[in-house]
Amino acid sequence: MAGSGSLPTGFGELEVLAVGTVLLVEALAGLCLNSLTILSFCKTPELRTPTHLLVLSLALADTGISLNALVAATSSLLRVSHRRWPYGSEGCQAHGFQGFVASLASICSSAAIAWGRYHHYCTRSQLAWNTAISLVICVWLSSAFWAALPLLGWGHYDYEPLGTCCTLDYSRVDRNFISFLFTMAFFNFFLPLFITLISYRLMEQKLRKTGHLQVNTTLPARTLLFGWGPYALLYLYATVADVSSISPRLQMVPALIAKTVPTINAINYAVGSEMVHRGIWQCLSPQRSELDRAR
Repeated sequence: MAGSGSLPTGFGELEVLAVGTVLLVEALAGLCLNSLTILSFCKTPELRTPTHLLVLSLALADTGISLNALVAATSSLLRVSHRRWPYGSEGCQAHGFQGFVASLASICSSAAIAWGRYHHYCTRSQLAWNTAISLVICVWLSSAFWAALPLLGWGHYDYEPLGTCCTLDYSRVDRNFISFLFTMAFFNFFLPLFITLISYRLMEQKLRKTGHLQVNTTLPARTLLFGWGPYALLYLYATVADVSSISPRLQMVPALIAKTVPTINAINYAVGSEMVHRGIWQCLSPQRSELDRAR
């Protein structure tokens, strides 16, 4: 499909161009905002705390998702003229692996941030450096482990219906792929979502008792649910029914929704945080930063 000289089934040139344009906008927005977040962490000493290390991990993961979307956008625009995936089968496997690592790291980093905030607000104690570093290492090692399994034979990476990006194949119906999809969806979506919901729920109860509800306790969980939920539902549907019954256009919707998560996370955790926002402003206005330090 991806290597043929014709457009993929169910798509016209205008639709391929539209998807490529949407992916390009999502990729550039996510890259700009998350790059600013990472830069602010590197240049602002006040942000170098264990709690913000978790946010940095999320920004790095979301940058990876945006880079993955940029490759998909480029191949979508090239597909209109060249009618093929330009990077070959090995490029497809690499693209799928990189995108899966970044996606899982983003989901798990969001859960780690939720737990970190619960720990901070409910115990009134700062997160220790060794705890934060251990969480970040676990997040990335776990993500790399799950993303490597399809390369080793449990699961498989293949082209998405449009043929312009590669992801975990959910179209096969044998027991090997069904078991991987079900296990992956449980441990890498539903479990992090549960941790996020419980952490923010307990934190909200604690803060309401003290009369200091200072953080948004619903947006992070909603971002996980609505950003990655369509993918999880698609994977679960593939374990019980033939996914080919879903139109190719509809199968592309979860990918387009998921690529908006880096931008939403950057707004929620960076632009929406007074301290991180101040760090970003200092990076953009070095003269203002020097003046503030002089004062």
